[in-house]
Amino acid sequence: MPPRPPIAITDFAALTANGPTREDLLSALRTGTSPLQPPSFALPFATAVGEIAFELPHFANPHPGFDTRIGKMIAHLTRALAPAIAHAQARYGDRRIGIALGTSNAGMPETEVADAYRRQHGQLPAYSFELQHAYDNVIGVVQALTGVAGPAVVISTACSSAAKVFATAERWLRAGYVDAMLVGGADPLCQVTLRGFAGLGVLSAQPCRPFCADRDGISIGEGGALFLLERGGPAQALVLGVGESSDAHHISAPHPQGQGAALAMRLALRRAGLPATAVDYVNAHGTATELNDNAEAQAIVEVLGPQVAVSSTKGYTGHLLGAAGAVEAAIAVLCLQHGLIPASLGADPVDSLLEINVATEAKHQPVRAVVSNSFAFGGNNACLLLGASPC
Repeated sequence: MPPRPPIAITDFAALTANGPTREDLLSALRTGTSPLQPPSFALPFATAVGEIAFELPHFANPHPGFDTRIGKMIAHLTRALAPAIAHAQARYGDRRIGIALGTSNAGMPETEVADAYRRQHGQLPAYSFELQHAYDNVIGVVQALTGVAGPAVVISTACSSAAKVFATAERWLRAGYVDAMLVGGADPLCQVTLRGFAGLGVLSAQPCRPFCADRDGISIGEGGALFLLERGGPAQALVLGVGESSDAHHISAPHPQGQGAALAMRLALRRAGLPATAVDYVNAHGTATELNDNAEAQAIVEVLGPQVAVSSTKGYTGHLLGAAGAVEAAIAVLCLQHGLIPASLGADPVDSLLEINVATEAKHQPVRAVVSNSFAFGGNNACLLLGASPC
């Protein structure tokens, strides 16, 4: 497979519990600050979450159904990229810009509120599943705010959703369907996922500690990120390669030796035409469950070796589920831009059975290539290989 020319990331925005901008996220990575804390809403168990505490903007649109939590997140991210999007529209035209977004929860918070009302009053409130819950509403938000009218898709493959959108963008750009792509994802907190992970026995009562010897489960967060990708243009970073695999080992558990994860990483390297030694840092999926961390560690050692620096950044955001791939891609770009390998919060003492080089303290050094892993239920795996801008 011959290497493919890189795709330019010409702008990006991020929204997490750390704050409404990518600069807020960078500050947390530099200082080792975690926003994970007990949720503001009632649950029948203890846990820590990455909850957005600041007010999200309302979406002024004739369709009030867009004024949902995820709609506000996507609107916020889209507005942050407004100048870059307008420049791309002037360059290519509305119909030559595509959209690919990932989510797992979509409008579930609004559906939960409507269902609670139904159980109490015997009927639904003013609620529309099509307008408030449907996954493709995030596309409608972007289109309404920007006028972008190219091909559009929502991908929902659980925790790999917002990484797989980069593979879709790469295919569409290389096929000539579009000249630019808006890609990313968002997910809000909701009761269904929190209770579901608690039911699986993998939800921690405290902030998650990926790769730690006594880790005991995940922490859930909310937020999102959005990128403008182009075949050309002034790049803030580069998409060097994307690898996807589906090992279908188990409905929720990864392959114990991380075979699907290893394949995704190999494919990303092959498509970039780079050796494993070119990778300076791995932003691991690192969920802080015993099975996931074990399997991913084995895959990293197999493909990239035991020396490459590894950390999980879920201690800074919580696990953002369908948005994790996008937010962690934003973190990877920040690491490339600022020469940063963030600490894996809570990892010390590192599990001695893991043979990877876990960064327990932040490191400041040149970073030229980053692997960002996103793995999902059903063995659905995605690996992004991102590189520093040559400028």
